[in-house]
Amino acid sequence: MCLRSAMLLVGALGALAFPRAAAGQAAHRGDVFVDKAGVLRWQQGKQEVALFGVNYTAPFAYSYRALGKLGVDREQAVRQDVYHLARLGVDAFRLHVWDVEISDTLGNLQENDHLRLLDYLVDQLERRGIKIILTPIAYWNNGYPEQDTGTGFSSIYGKGEAYTNPRAVAAQERYLTQFLNHRNPYTKQLNWQDPGIIAFEVCNEPHYHLPEGPVTAFADRMAGAIRATGCRKPVFYNIAESPQVHDAILNARVDGLTFQWYPEGLVGGHALRGNFLPYVDRYPIPYANDPRFKRKAKMAYEFESADVVQPVMYPFMARSFRTAGLQWATMFAYDPLALAYANTEYQTHYLNLAYTPAKAISLLIAGEAFRRVKRGQVFKGYPADSVFDAFRVSYREQLSEMNTPAAFYYTGSTGTRPVAPAQLRHVAGTGASAVVRYGGTGAYFLDRLAPGVWRLEVLPDAVPIRDPFAKTSLAQPVTQILWNEQPLQLALPEVGDTYSLRGLNAGNAVQATAAGGRVAVRPGVYLVAAAGRAAAAYTAQTAFGTGQLGEFAAPAPTALGPQVRHTPPAQAVAGQPLRLEITLTGAGPQDTVLLVAQHYYGRTQALPMAATGYATYAATVPAALVYPGLVRYWLVLRQAGKTLTFPGAFAGQPADWDYAHPEHWEVPVVAAGAPLPLFGAGADKDAAEAHGVDNQGWTDYVTTPAGALALRLVQGPANDKRPASAAGAPVAALRIYFGDKLAGRAADLASYQAVVVRVRPGAGAGPLRLCLATRDGAAYAADVPVAGPDWQDVRVPLAAFRPAPLLLVPRPYPGFLPLTYAAPGAPGALRLAEAEVLQVVLGAAPAGAAPLTVDLESVSLQ
Repeated sequence: MCLRSAMLLVGALGALAFPRAAAGQAAHRGDVFVDKAGVLRWQQGKQEVALFGVNYTAPFAYSYRALGKLGVDREQAVRQDVYHLARLGVDAFRLHVWDVEISDTLGNLQENDHLRLLDYLVDQLERRGIKIILTPIAYWNNGYPEQDTGTGFSSIYGKGEAYTNPRAVAAQERYLTQFLNHRNPYTKQLNWQDPGIIAFEVCNEPHYHLPEGPVTAFADRMAGAIRATGCRKPVFYNIAESPQVHDAILNARVDGLTFQWYPEGLVGGHALRGNFLPYVDRYPIPYANDPRFKRKAKMAYEFESADVVQPVMYPFMARSFRTAGLQWATMFAYDPLALAYANTEYQTHYLNLAYTPAKAISLLIAGEAFRRVKRGQVFKGYPADSVFDAFRVSYREQLSEMNTPAAFYYTGSTGTRPVAPAQLRHVAGTGASAVVRYGGTGAYFLDRLAPGVWRLEVLPDAVPIRDPFAKTSLAQPVTQILWNEQPLQLALPEVGDTYSLRGLNAGNAVQATAAGGRVAVRPGVYLVAAAGRAAAAYTAQTAFGTGQLGEFAAPAPTALGPQVRHTPPAQAVAGQPLRLEITLTGAGPQDTVLLVAQHYYGRTQALPMAATGYATYAATVPAALVYPGLVRYWLVLRQAGKTLTFPGAFAGQPADWDYAHPEHWEVPVVAAGAPLPLFGAGADKDAAEAHGVDNQGWTDYVTTPAGALALRLVQGPANDKRPASAAGAPVAALRIYFGDKLAGRAADLASYQAVVVRVRPGAGAGPLRLCLATRDGAAYAADVPVAGPDWQDVRVPLAAFRPAPLLLVPRPYPGFLPLTYAAPGAPGALRLAEAEVLQVVLGAAPAGAAPLTVDLESVSLQ
């Protein structure tokens, strides 16, 4: 089996700047400046800058190596990705350059393939009209997630001495001078002169400590080295990474300040579930009123909703950045198309137009929000602000939308109607809407070329087959790409129901006529023309923006065969039918899909599974088979004379006498009213988020005297590095999503009276608090009245839960961000049916010489 997803690039790859639908500044070629009020403006016209985009790392480190391992032409990879970035409306690019790969230990610039590929990337971005801010010094070595091989000055000087060791300072000064004076062989420009590079950020995420004097001196010296080249572009400096010395940066002679945002932490090891919109409702900066701060421009060099693939986070983040006064924001990091099948570049990040289509469309929408929302504009708090300007964001629907007279963008199937269908010029989305009904899962784009003539671009189907945020490997695809013929129905007023469809990209010879607005399409680019509309003049080479109509880039089908993804329900209720839904790829209408269900060592029944959507199949196990005990089940695919059984994709089926494979799914069947486990340390450790909240706290897993697993919440001793926490302040917490467990027990919800916690408090440990959070982010808390050092089952009545601020765990980064969120208005009483997240929080007690602990075995509804 070929593990590399071969890449297809068809059509000419000239420069292409896609028309922007929303109100925003026009494309600019000139430089920028920072005015006396700290506003970044274009030199030409003096308009405010508002640019939104991504980081992208193909020229360096792991991406560079992995592209080589897969045999991918790196220049072609860059062209493909930059094309997709342009399709997503990206107009900003930022990268911390891996200086360790293009310098020696003295700071001399090394002319090598990394630098050449960076130059090529810069040229490709500028051809697309994408503006650039470069951070010449990364301080990182190049290994992650492999071994380091970089040999530049950052390989011998760590961040702690980079600003104090005279040799390190001299090396950085020398390197900055040579980097800015480097001439790009593709653009023919020196870096400091290149109009496409609008600013420089000196260094990436420096680590500083008191005193402040050396910090300011170093920042001034590095900014001076940049300006000594003749560069008059703005110089930015990071203020978020070492907030304890923020005064040192505010006093530095730099033009702008840089920030990052990881609202629910990093590297959770699994996909985070639940409503994280309260985490991104605001981005308050603690020194926003300082006059020194107001005089400097602000940019977010990195942001991401890490470990979250939901397509709702980016528009809120973009809006919150604008409220905070930021004029530049770039997500970290867009996955190269050639690597996105496995998400190996950065496990905690996952964004690619072909592989995460809905999330990618949300980036398109977020960019439009960033450009439309005014700097400093204030909004009501979540959830009252779910609709703002031309945008709507819904966690419940997993949907982001932009709806203007000219453009209609959406991340999934929506019932919203465009505000002015006859005025539409751009449509982009996934799923179905009033304008497009599409049966596949890939993204699509419609752009009006002339009255009755549109360009249609369709990406392949993308189906998640593994958790993309778990441990990754190039040998393990997490998303499967399939090239299918899918039904398409257009409802564009000027196109009508009998439009013609003509393939434009290389190898696409489709000629079709719609009936009732319906037609079938495969991935590619098409010309759509109303009946009777002369469109022969439009060819693949026809200009489109600054490119051509026939451009198209997409990954080849993933050579895996049928794939299944499924997580069994936590419980089933005896005497009630059990509906099971399974993701299955590779099955056609001529194939047979069966669910084989068996009460453990009892009755077995084969049930036909029906397709409920592309790659989704469902069947209902009858109530007669769902009696107390255990139901186990398999999916059987009969295809082309062969039979495969899942899990495992084994030949044969469970009824065969020699089917010896033990793999199966199973679900326990409980009596109505039985306790519902919300958290069990043994069963849920890989699905929960358990972390320290401050510098004193951490978590661990231990065993009980009976051998069961328990989560240990720890408050460590106070010392110089771990100052004592305020009494009662959260020091460690558990968070777990249980919405899926609750859904299967809907009939029992009215009978539950209490939350029961099996817990063992250590001597001197602080207070323990439970929190139930709803789908709308409202939180309700109650204390756990523990007494004594022994294991105990503590009953907390549901009536004891009261509205409380939501604790934002995993903890947002940077550390100056708020740790709690309180929605405006009165949330009312707790409705258990709306709850979906449990938090168990250990509060601080007076710290001693030894750690203080609380052990938690389980939490259940009873």
